[in-house]
Amino acid sequence: MTKKTPCPCGTGLSYGACCQPFVELGQLPPTAEALMRSRYSAFTLANAAYLLNSWHPTTAPKDLNLKGSANWCRLEILASTEGSENDDRGVVEFKAHYMSQGTSGSLHEVSRFVKEGGRWFYVDGEIQGSDGEAKKVGRNDPCPCGRARKFKKCCMA
Repeated sequence: MTKKTPCPCGTGLSYGACCQPFVELGQLPPTAEALMRSRYSAFTLANAAYLLNSWHPTTAPKDLNLKGSANWCRLEILASTEGSENDDRGVVEFKAHYMSQGTSGSLHEVSRFVKEGGRWFYVDGEIQGSDGEAKKVGRNDPCPCGRARKFKKCCMA
C-alpha cells in the first residue's frame, strides 16, 4: 500500500495521511477511534505485529495468525463514546464488512479502549448480534463493500 492509496479505514484521507503513521511509523493514535481505525487498517494489511502491540497486555493473545483471514472491505464507525485525547477510557462501536470464500459478512462489535502512559490500547470487544446470514456474492453482483463497482472489479480482484 502506498502513501497515496485511500486509507482502508474509510476516512477519505490517503493512507499516508491517516493510518500509516500509526501502523508503520510508530506514532501514537491520539484517540480511541483513531486506534480503532488504525487497527482495522492493520487487519486489512495483515500486520499482526501492530495489532499485538496495540492490544492491552492483560487481554492480548500470545500470537496472532492472520494467514487465510477474511478480506476486509469497509469499516463503519457507528458510535464513539469518550476516547478523546483527554480521556483515559473509550468505547467504539463499529461494523467491519468482509469477504471470505465468495461470501460477504460483517463483524459488529463494541470495543473497549484504555489509555495508559499517554498511549491508547484495545482491551476487548463485545460482538453484537448477527445482521443475518452471510450472503454468497457472484462475480457480476454489486460489491458488498459499498463502492458501487462489480465484485469482480473490486474486492474480488
